Amino acid sequence: MSIVAERIKGLRESIRLSQKELAGRIGITQSAVNRYENSQSEASYDTLLAYADYFDVSLDYIYGRTDQPQGKLYDFKPKFEDDADMRDFIEMCFDPNTPMSGKLKDMLLQMMKGGLG
Repeated sequence: MSIVAERIKGLRESIRLSQKELAGRIGITQSAVNRYENSQSEASYDTLLAYADYFDVSLDYIYGRTDQPQGKLYDFKPKFEDDADMRDFIEMCFDPNTPMSGKLKDMLLQMMKGGLG
């Protein structure tokens, strides 16, 4: 597997998106995502740029020129979709009667909204 395939698959899996979900968000087909992730074909520059923009990483990172996702130009801040199911899951995981649980829950919900930086 090429470094590009490993990186784009790792980025997608890091935020638990299916290939189909990612494809819809960056404007390609699920089968194309599958081919890119399995090194069966190479993504175009425009497609790799869409990956970099969506995941807020540099092309240097995608191409394996650096192990730092932000490369030289970006601050790594992955985008989290505001997902009602995830919010419900977070709410369910914490006991509202303990102060520490409340702080952790609030932090996770704030992270989902992109509020921690």
